[in-house]
Amino acid sequence: MRSLDDLDVSGKRVLVRVDFNVPLAAEGEGEPQAGGGVPLVSDDTRIAAALATIEELRAGGARLVLVSHLGRPNGKRAAELSLAPVADRLRELTGAKVTLAPAVIGDEVTALAEELEEGDILVLENVRFEPGETSNDPELARALAALADLYVDDAFGVAHRAHASTEGIAHLLPSAAGRLLEREVQTLTGILEHPQHPLVAIVGGAKVADKIAVIERFLEVADVVMIGGAMCFPFLCAQGHAVGKSLCDDEDVEHARSALLRASDSHAPQPGRARLLVPNDLVIGERLATDAAHRVLDGVEVPAGWMGLDIGPKTVQRYASVIASAGTVFWNGPMGAFELEPFAAGTRAVAEAVASAKGLTVVGGGDSAAALAQFGLEGSVDHLSTGGGATLEFVEGRVLPGVSALQGAGVA
Repeated sequence: MRSLDDLDVSGKRVLVRVDFNVPLAAEGEGEPQAGGGVPLVSDDTRIAAALATIEELRAGGARLVLVSHLGRPNGKRAAELSLAPVADRLRELTGAKVTLAPAVIGDEVTALAEELEEGDILVLENVRFEPGETSNDPELARALAALADLYVDDAFGVAHRAHASTEGIAHLLPSAAGRLLEREVQTLTGILEHPQHPLVAIVGGAKVADKIAVIERFLEVADVVMIGGAMCFPFLCAQGHAVGKSLCDDEDVEHARSALLRASDSHAPQPGRARLLVPNDLVIGERLATDAAHRVLDGVEVPAGWMGLDIGPKTVQRYASVIASAGTVFWNGPMGAFELEPFAAGTRAVAEAVASAKGLTVVGGGDSAAALAQFGLEGSVDHLSTGGGATLEFVEGRVLPGVSALQGAGVA
């Protein structure tokens, strides 16, 4: 995969695909918004993650044109999804001259791009205002390419999307991966192909169907796979346990049964077959609510009328012990309904175990990243992926269009 080391950016206009799909203050909450109704960026993590690439390009004498999406405007202009707050925050973080373009493409945007001086930054408006973005329209890709001399993709979070700004344009300009995307690919490739053993994968979340390919991949390459969250109930059901009102459907039970058959049934991992662990106690509630009746269940037989909403303290202790002895840890998905305090203990304990692990720790974005932030641990892991869906697809072994477009010889 080509990197910034392969580009001479001095004096060049460089179009950089970044992932500035950030939350905005008071968005959808009905609260007063700062600045006369203009929202502010409430979490600038994704902006900060792109700064290494942005500053390296600026230091090299580049003139930057940044392109990103925000939300899902479905090809229509939406004032509440403007990148204006993002441009404001980027200006504060870099101290650079940052200009927000009035649109994605067009004569006025072209003029602004041509006026850029070395180190200046032009932020295009939300690229998903253009209907051709998500359909990978070649005309939009060509119009974007006309704004710059070089292309850099630093948006791993959308690398699994074959969009005009992530895949189409990479075939039209000399292109390379930014430092963030490069690190994501190198880190995930490393844990899959040459991890420090034991490799422990912690997989949680709601549905087995959504992550069965991830589970199956880790059953092949990991030493231990630990299951948590609502997806543990299809596994328990497949083992013959009662699950009460817990989230569990027939499709997920079949996926879980298949995974159990593929896993090692011994305490010593067999080559290509990881040991698969499921909870041995639970926290159950009568309903999914903070004020619901709830209790620790010593075992996994969920009574009728109750639902499992977190892993129990014995499971926490067992999982934490495995994590502590790991050479590499990959975690994706919460252990329970961590947003509600009565059911947050399992996810909090796993997050703390991962944060304190001595081995390499990789957290696969999404709800796991949100959990780390909730517990104040986001800076305590070695690699916090910005990918979410892209991370999962990469682990599954799928080809990511935004990555594959940067491989090979590229445009001469």
